[in-house]
Amino acid sequence: MESPAETTDSHSRVSVITSGVRRTVLLTSDQVPVEAEHAPGPSGSGRLAIVVAHGFTGALERPALRRAAGRLAAYGGVVTFSFRGHGGSGGRSTVGDREVLDLEAAVGWARRLGYEKVATVGFSMGGSVVLRHAALVGVDAVVSVSSPARWYYRGTPPMRRLHWVVTRPVGRLVSRYGLHTRIHTRGWDPVPLSPVQAVPLIPPTPLLVVHGDRDAFFPLDHPRSLAEAAGPGGAELWIEPGFGHAENAAEPELLDRIGAWLTARFPAS
Repeated sequence: MESPAETTDSHSRVSVITSGVRRTVLLTSDQVPVEAEHAPGPSGSGRLAIVVAHGFTGALERPALRRAAGRLAAYGGVVTFSFRGHGGSGGRSTVGDREVLDLEAAVGWARRLGYEKVATVGFSMGGSVVLRHAALVGVDAVVSVSSPARWYYRGTPPMRRLHWVVTRPVGRLVSRYGLHTRIHTRGWDPVPLSPVQAVPLIPPTPLLVVHGDRDAFFPLDHPRSLAEAAGPGGAELWIEPGFGHAENAAEPELLDRIGAWLTARFPAS
């Protein structure tokens, strides 16, 4: 995969950690503008950047993502962004395919900001994207929350509704005007590597798979399949009692444990 093209926005070419929240527009390697934000971590530490990838219909400005990012900021610098077709970013959503390029643009920005280590934390669609990105490009640690293991899953009512939204013209109109998410009209060609196919390519990079036992979208065979695909010792699996789905349901205690898991991977020297 190509590295993301450099944007002319000077904010995206900062080489050292800066104080205060910083907003920019990144340009992906396929020329899609992606809005992004950087918030420095505790005391401006340049040790760890956490790049947070939202779920389908999420965005940088959505309260659930901002709440999650704010909590994780206690453990490192945080980069948030809106996937293509979401929020203020350009393009149209491909529901997990080309979004790997959006994530790579955000990861590249975190590295240009001067962080020593970059980890990704993804929720739902973003959870599948961080897995594929780690397999195809690589980061220093990966946390996938509420991710599907395989494509085209329709085994729950929410996923059947989602497929209607994505595949039907009327559904895409509902998504555009009701959910503020612009979906591409073309299907996948070729079909991208699925999350369960990507996971074996991630170790020895530290990998955490998190899933709730009350997830209405994906039952527990999804996270278990992902952990199994990583091989012995390749992934840590947390099945969270009472947890629902993705960033909307993530409680502060869970986000704190994820932050602590990440910082434990990269202790201060």
